Amino acid sequence: MNKKTVKDIELKGKKVLVRCDFNVPMDENKNITDNTRIVAALPTIKYLLENNCAIILCSHLGRPKGEFKPEFSLQPVAEELSKQLGINVIMAKDVIGEDATAKAEELKNGEVMLLENVRFHREETDNDPEFAKKLAEFAEIYVNDAFGTAHRAHASTAGVAKYLPAVSGFLIEKELKFLGQALENPQRPFVAIIGGSKVSDKIGVIENLLEKVDTLIIGGGMAYTFIKSEGYNIGRSICEEDKLDLAREIEEKAKQKNVKLMLPIDTVVGKEFDKDTEMKVVKSREIPDEWEGMDIGEETRQSYIEELKKAKTIVWNGPLGVFEFPRFAEGTNAIARAISSIDATTIIGGGDSAAAVERAGLADKMTHISTGGGASLEFLEGKKLPGIECLLDR
Repeated sequence: MNKKTVKDIELKGKKVLVRCDFNVPMDENKNITDNTRIVAALPTIKYLLENNCAIILCSHLGRPKGEFKPEFSLQPVAEELSKQLGINVIMAKDVIGEDATAKAEELKNGEVMLLENVRFHREETDNDPEFAKKLAEFAEIYVNDAFGTAHRAHASTAGVAKYLPAVSGFLIEKELKFLGQALENPQRPFVAIIGGSKVSDKIGVIENLLEKVDTLIIGGGMAYTFIKSEGYNIGRSICEEDKLDLAREIEEKAKQKNVKLMLPIDTVVGKEFDKDTEMKVVKSREIPDEWEGMDIGEETRQSYIEELKKAKTIVWNGPLGVFEFPRFAEGTNAIARAISSIDATTIIGGGDSAAAVERAGLADKMTHISTGGGASLEFLEGKKLPGIECLLDR
């Protein structure tokens, strides 16, 4: 947790390489459809400008798999950044080639440039030392502000820290503060809600949280693996047959740790996996053979909300139903609305749960929404993140 930030280092007039997460969604005309990640990077960039730095930004976009593909160019990001900052952001035509090198050399204090997509080079994801060294040669200080890729040991997220003094930006500082505090020293009661379709995706998170929470609420597709492990009928609901023993072990461990583990009481079921399918509500432990679970029912929502109201710290990762189908998003939305009105530290762990909260228009009512789905998941598992580990300790 105790990592140096841009405020702990002498920056004035220095050339600074900043790893951002500009992996933003675009439509077919290269218009950015959601600029959240760009806006999230602004406080760090503005702070560096206030300190009269020459700023070289880098990021990935999509998965071009090590070759130049024009549809993955960061040019639209440079245009959006120019608009947001009110200055012209200089766009390099390459990453470590002639154009980037020349522009980095000429870059004056108070100017900002953006390198082309670092993943146009396979060396980026290979964390190639030569590639990292060339990136590092552009600057005197390295700032990582890309929490969304902090769980990857890539050249621009970890490799460059071998060659430059490395600190975090404000975005990573904020992530570490909220996620770190929830795990290390939460206000109690501490309630975690874990959703999503598979237990296997969240085993590490569940096991780590069982050591820390007072209540663990399970929803989403993974709940049916737990219900089946107790010997009940789940119809055609999603289930990991090879994880039934594990689900039983988790329930047993929760008992031993005195953690209240809550599963759905009733379920909204559909005849098939389709947005317009026939639907009805049944008891979660009595799902008819030809039906499948699609959302948590009203009784479950109320029992979860009652538990959440007692909480002082809430961490939520993963939707509670098939929230991409509006008719089966009610459970997820009800929980989002409830969390937004509770007087507690509320942390939304990236990915689908962040998307659900954004879609419900409740983002500004949460204490913290993580910008990294995979990274926040690994952090909640208690794993060390390479992009954080490489930063200087205070």
